[in-house]
Amino acid sequence: METPPAANGANYPIEVAAEMRSNYLLGGFIYNTSYIDNLYAGTGATAVAETTFTVLPTISLDQTLPRQRISLTYSPGFTFYQPSSALNEVDQYLNTAFQYRLTPHMTVSARDGFQKSSTSYGSADSIDGGAVPGSLQPLTPGIIAPFAERLTNSASAQFSFQFSPRDMVGASGNLMKLDYPNQTEAVGLFDSDERGGGAFYNRRISGSQYMGLTFQYSWALTAPENAESETTQTNTIQGFYSIYLRHKLSISISGGGQHYNVIQTSLPSSGAWGPSVMASGGWQGQRFNLAASFSRQVTSGGGLLGVFQSNSENANLRWQLARTWTAGISGAYANNRSVTPLSFLYAGGGHSISGQVTVHHALTKEFNVNLEYDRIHENYDGIPAVSDNPNSDRVMISLAWQFERPLGR
Repeated sequence: METPPAANGANYPIEVAAEMRSNYLLGGFIYNTSYIDNLYAGTGATAVAETTFTVLPTISLDQTLPRQRISLTYSPGFTFYQPSSALNEVDQYLNTAFQYRLTPHMTVSARDGFQKSSTSYGSADSIDGGAVPGSLQPLTPGIIAPFAERLTNSASAQFSFQFSPRDMVGASGNLMKLDYPNQTEAVGLFDSDERGGGAFYNRRISGSQYMGLTFQYSWALTAPENAESETTQTNTIQGFYSIYLRHKLSISISGGGQHYNVIQTSLPSSGAWGPSVMASGGWQGQRFNLAASFSRQVTSGGGLLGVFQSNSENANLRWQLARTWTAGISGAYANNRSVTPLSFLYAGGGHSISGQVTVHHALTKEFNVNLEYDRIHENYDGIPAVSDNPNSDRVMISLAWQFERPLGR
């Protein structure tokens, strides 16, 4: 049986099938230079034309065995800003994934992603690689504090059991932590701690169609430095329908009810019921990949104080033009409207739009070059870290050298 994205919480892949591989050890070195046309560092009032230089040693491991798969990517490095050298930073990126088949019908999997950075552009700077989600995400989407140092860690685990030829159940848990070590760079945004769990029932109704139910519980704590705090709990029940029209092409639709309850230090607690909907689809061909999603739900955390009715859309297109040329385009939109009582700390909401265009060219087996253009637009009143820098553009060129060794061959 397949486990549709609406049930397993996984992201759609962003690579074309020709780029995917397994059983390798890869090491290398990445150097990139970028130009940013209007950087507003911290609470600065004057735009600065900035140039950055980044060096990232990288090591990756992927191994697939009959009953398990493990992958790991680690990139420690440095980013230098010119002329704003005070923004120079040490970067850390770590992503791991593990899957093990306990029996022919039971599987466990786990993922973890850690990031320490202040760069806020593009898929390479995202903890999930800029992938399109296939299920509801509890954190408020679209909030980006340009050039504010942040630490993020996201971990999840899942167990699934196919107890008949047509039926499957599963359970999952997740943790997400967001920290801004230097609050002067993230005025109006706050640290958050989110954890939760869920369960699903998945039934195959034909060779290519699935239906089922999902339940998700989320608990989020947002804690400003002045001892004000907010705890939000959400419970979401959804039914879903998924269809696989052909190999690597799927569409999922889900909808249901969602209840939230928010407890605030200085305000009365509040709660309500509301609808939640999600639609997503992915198509991965040998040289073409397309994924898109839309969601409407109640969210919290992500750096904001308050609970929001969030509408978000994500899309990612990647196309291998020739053997050594690949191009991509992606975009995201998020609109967040507050549904909690306002205080002097609360953001009333806002929206964000981001986009990216990339071109990749393999010069040789070991050397490749990437060109990238990114744009971010945000409109959030009352959040200086965002409102002081509502628009930003970046042009980047990246050079990479890498070596690859096969495993298990």
